[in-house]
Amino acid sequence: MTATRIFLAGILGGIAMFIWSFIAHDLLPLGEIGIRQFHDENEGPMLDAMKTNLGEARGLYMFPGHLAGPNASRQEKQEAMKRAMEKAANGPSGMLLYHPTRQFAFGKLLGVEFVTEVVEAIIVVFLLAQTRIESFFGRVGFVFLAGILAAITTNIPYWNWYGFPKRYTVAYMFIEVVAFLIVGIVAALTMGRRTSATA
Repeated sequence: MTATRIFLAGILGGIAMFIWSFIAHDLLPLGEIGIRQFHDENEGPMLDAMKTNLGEARGLYMFPGHLAGPNASRQEKQEAMKRAMEKAANGPSGMLLYHPTRQFAFGKLLGVEFVTEVVEAIIVVFLLAQTRIESFFGRVGFVFLAGILAAITTNIPYWNWYGFPKRYTVAYMFIEVVAFLIVGIVAALTMGRRTSATA
């Protein structure tokens, strides 16, 4: 298996993954499952409150807060966590990703997404090439399992620890697993032609 063939399989797989991501998010409702928006009458006051309280301090916020500070003792950290759990049991809790302002350059965002998915595909095809798997279904299965691994790596912990919605978690895991399945099919077809020619 030449490096050129591996690279080609990764590039084609990445393109296929990118097309699937577009279909899943723009043509299918998968990208919106589990996501809710504020009503117009509630959004304005909420945004004003964030501007007043957070200002320019962009970042990822968790509430209720549970951090006791960088120099806190183990006991102080445990007590802070206990207080946060008590607050969460009796009131709102969640996460807030806050940007005071954010300019959306759609072309740049698409470019980063495309490059990311091509790199993912190249890596998984490179790993596949290190195996001795020769059959079409074996190669597809290898990449499919890698997709399952990628899907559960962050999605399950985020659901478990941070309370991400189940429907959102399942939808995004499905998108990722199908993306890798498609990469596996493209890679197996590309690499399979080499095997047939050699035979």
